[in-house]
Amino acid sequence: MSGAKHKTLAVGLALLGGSLGLHRFYLRGLGDWVGWLHPVPAALGWWGVDRVLTYGQDDKLSWVLIPLLGASVAASCLMAIIYALTEKEKWNQQFNPTLPADASAGSTNWLTIGALVFALLLGTIAFMGSLAFGVQRYFEYQIEEARKISQPADD
Repeated sequence: MSGAKHKTLAVGLALLGGSLGLHRFYLRGLGDWVGWLHPVPAALGWWGVDRVLTYGQDDKLSWVLIPLLGASVAASCLMAIIYALTEKEKWNQQFNPTLPADASAGSTNWLTIGALVFALLLGTIAFMGSLAFGVQRYFEYQIEEARKISQPADD
């Protein structure tokens, strides 16, 4: 069973390296073009984090970039959840078509369930954190612009 695609490994790769597309490369090979797109929003998000550390929280470009990292992590966690909840027969039919439907490669074990719980936790934190950061920065910007408008002009 050396060519079998194991569900637990796919869940772990989606959880730990999903922003890099590792789960897609494991399941579909290096020719998967969607897998090659995964690092782009993650890299842009990390660039946003770097910009905040360099220029401070008033950097408007980082307001747009950082939520991309959160969305990338949340999407990877969502894939881990989907993989973990996939039934054994459906998993083997999709990713192990040459194996019997009840092959152990598609089985769920306690490690899979632990990764599922961690994916729920991490995905929620990433999504809500990036959403809160972006919305907070947007409203702070709106308040600053309103203050500029309401201040009398110095002639």
